[in-house]
Order: sequence, then structure tokens, then C-alpha cells
Amino acid sequence: MVIPESDAIRSAPVEHNIDQQQFELHIGGMLCLLQYRVANGKMIIHHTEVPPPLENRGLAERLTRAALDYARTLDWKVEPRCPYTAAFLRRHREYCDLL
Repeated sequence: MVIPESDAIRSAPVEHNIDQQQFELHIGGMLCLLQYRVANGKMIIHHTEVPPPLENRGLAERLTRAALDYARTLDWKVEPRCPYTAAFLRRHREYCDLL
């Protein structure tokens, strides 16, 4: 498996797959994703996944920011059931209004 160069990783767009209720990054044939469900005006984030060859490159953060920004545009609250998202929200107080 060939890992793309850093520029290709940074320039990959975060896509919102509304039908699957997930945010995605497609990089070098690999899928990074953040899965959520919506209930009662709340985005419940269940899972964030980055394949091991792509870890520690800020991809989970990009997915999480995209999801949180989307929730904010719709005036939704967020329930972080995913450990990564919960830790992200503790570190990034600019999103505390979503809790």
C-alpha cells in the first residue's frame, strides 16, 4: 500500500455523506470517517476511524471539525459517544456551546 504525500493528504476534501450519516476523507484508496446519527435535534457522534497508515496526521481532527461545524450551522447540540470526539471537545473549548 502506497501512502500519499503530505500535500495530497492535506488537500483531500472532507465529504459529507448525508445518506450514510458520516463525514469522509478518501485518501490513497483508504477511507477515514466519522459516523453520527441525529435524534431530537442532536448530532450523536458514535465513531471516528482513521486507518493506521494515516494516523497522526490530523485527519480525525479535520473530520471532527467538519461534523461540529455542520451541527452548529443547523443549531444542533452534540452528544459525543466517540472517545476521540469527547477528548477533542475537552481540548477545544470553542465548541463547548454545542454540548
